[in-house]
Amino acid sequence: MGAAAPESRHTMKWQGRRQSTNVNDQRGRPVAGRTVAKGGLGVVAALVLFLLTGNGSFLTDLLGGGVQAPPAPSGRESGYTETAREKTLFEYVSVALADIEDTWNQVLPRSQYRAQYEEPRLTIYNDYVDTACGGANSGVGPFYCPGDKTIYLDLSFYDTLVQRYGAQDGDFVMTYVIAHEAGHHVQTLLGVTRELSALRQQAASGAISQADFNRYSVAYELQADYLAGVVARYMQQRGYLERGDLTEAMSAAAAVGDDAIQQKAQGYADPDTFNHGTSEQRQEWFKRGYEAGDLSDWDTFREII
Repeated sequence: MGAAAPESRHTMKWQGRRQSTNVNDQRGRPVAGRTVAKGGLGVVAALVLFLLTGNGSFLTDLLGGGVQAPPAPSGRESGYTETAREKTLFEYVSVALADIEDTWNQVLPRSQYRAQYEEPRLTIYNDYVDTACGGANSGVGPFYCPGDKTIYLDLSFYDTLVQRYGAQDGDFVMTYVIAHEAGHHVQTLLGVTRELSALRQQAASGAISQADFNRYSVAYELQADYLAGVVARYMQQRGYLERGDLTEAMSAAAAVGDDAIQQKAQGYADPDTFNHGTSEQRQEWFKRGYEAGDLSDWDTFREII
């Protein structure tokens, strides 16, 4: 993506196309931290909140009980000025969300699940945001909150993904990110998220081990990668992709594998703690979703557990 999306090495055909009306711009708006009561809705939703980056700090903080969400950064009320690059990014992700909406409005009613697709919302924020799952700052990365059926994204995550995690510089990286989080929305509509929440509660009570739950978590995340691949296939069929776009998505999937992240953070990988899947697994399931173009091969739990 470089300085702006239109200047990237590979640029998805997005300019002039429909932008989603489900995008909420919260950048620069003053917010206040709030307390999440133990056992409240925020904690229940947090049980099924998994971050794209594998960073579990947001989840862990919420599960700690009655905790104060991190305060809004000082000076936030002084105003926010959108740069030209951020304007381009905002417009791009709005088109990407529209493609995701079109994909699932078509795929789900035709699938064996016959789900009525409810379009997710996308909130763009900077620094800090207040959600139905509690307060979060930019450090947690993109996430989906089942409590309000909303994807939350700070546009600065693009630079983090490329510069810190080593994803290829290109606009389709952001499509992969949003499509993955929208995959969690599909899982929520189809009841998969609810089942994972029950398993998480079993792990908390000791009925199953944390290692066992981690395997379910990996299957859950890989399923979202598969669903992101279905979106990519839809876009390819409509001629929206440029040469190199799929390579960018695969590079993003590899960059956020548990093994890649742990290797960067601590110099080694511990498979027993993986909760999102390895780089190879994430690429493989994205590829499977792309090749299938529907939900025919999406049962990651059958193969992972």
